[in-house]
Amino acid sequence: MMSSYDFIVVGGGIVGLATALRLLQRRPHASVAVIEKESQVGAHQSGHNSGVIHAGVYYEPGSAKAILCRAGLNQTIAFCTRYDIPFKQCGKLIVATDMNEQARIGTLATRAVKNAVVCRLLDKDELKEVEPSVIGTGALLVSETGIVDYNVICRKLAELIRELGGEIFLRSKLVGITESNQSVGLATTAGDFTGKQLIACAGLHADRIARLASLEIDFAILPFRGDFYRLAPHLAKVVNHLIYPVPDPSLPFLGIHLTRTIDGGMTVGPSAMLALHREGYGKYAVSPPDVIEMLSFRGLWRLLARYPSAGMREVGHFLSRRAYLRAVQKYCPSVELVDLRSRSSGVRAQAVTRDGQLIHDFLVKRSPRTTHICNAPSPAATAALPIADSILDEIGV
Repeated sequence: MMSSYDFIVVGGGIVGLATALRLLQRRPHASVAVIEKESQVGAHQSGHNSGVIHAGVYYEPGSAKAILCRAGLNQTIAFCTRYDIPFKQCGKLIVATDMNEQARIGTLATRAVKNAVVCRLLDKDELKEVEPSVIGTGALLVSETGIVDYNVICRKLAELIRELGGEIFLRSKLVGITESNQSVGLATTAGDFTGKQLIACAGLHADRIARLASLEIDFAILPFRGDFYRLAPHLAKVVNHLIYPVPDPSLPFLGIHLTRTIDGGMTVGPSAMLALHREGYGKYAVSPPDVIEMLSFRGLWRLLARYPSAGMREVGHFLSRRAYLRAVQKYCPSVELVDLRSRSSGVRAQAVTRDGQLIHDFLVKRSPRTTHICNAPSPAATAALPIADSILDEIGV
């Protein structure tokens, strides 16, 4: 028997769950289903990240990322406050370690002001005063940045969806999409579904789901693996803020940083190396089908040719804890090799065009009855609720 709904959301990550919740809040009498192939919500990117609530420093003024991040900061904090989810606005320091980086944090400060971000430039002495364990020529202090456990937010979103009458189908892998003038049909490993509208928030599989819907796309999702280390317990309070290096403006990655966790610990990471498995979290995880698909995508080779030094640097971080440590000691020399304890990882979805260009902003593709969130880069977790609102505004819900 086929299950029928007004709206079907594919993907039980934070963006998909936020979209389902907003649907039910906007259309209380609508029937809404979430289709998720894993046995729990938030199983991939939403549950494997650094837990940062971003303030919007890095993003091009006027871009979707900048606008959605600012709204997301406020809405995430309001959501956590309403539902008693622990969070802390401990602030972030972007630390310059030479004069070139010093000039770049000045540019970041200008951009932050345009994005309405509360921030302040610190000189070398002021940096040492607020963070004695950190060295640098200066820093940008972003006081609104916070930390939270996005797994907890995902579980609360799922709970609210069910309370409002929505249904969440776990262990339901999507294997086919058929669109007609009246409806869209979904074939899954747990049965068939039909809906009036499909919204796909498929993250690491966004390109595959778009192709299932017969959309013509000119990009592929490349997975980038980020490794984190948890620091030794005696370093849990080595810094008071989150400590970030000055990022390479040509890349969408923020560099290896020190991050306080909501449980009182301290992590360092992530690195950003091309992954050989879209959902593999072990150090040497390899998926032959994923590798073959990547190698056959010409955009991969053009991307690697464009960023050879960055690629080699990340390989070094992956293979050598000492290389990883050097990136940390550049701004926090008190961390030693023995302090890099348990290792964890996440895999980030990055949309790349056929000519090897990184797609930096959000990317949405549509057909008459389907909407596909094809690229939802950081700060997607922070901005999940306003992203959901923007999706629904676009389809007229």
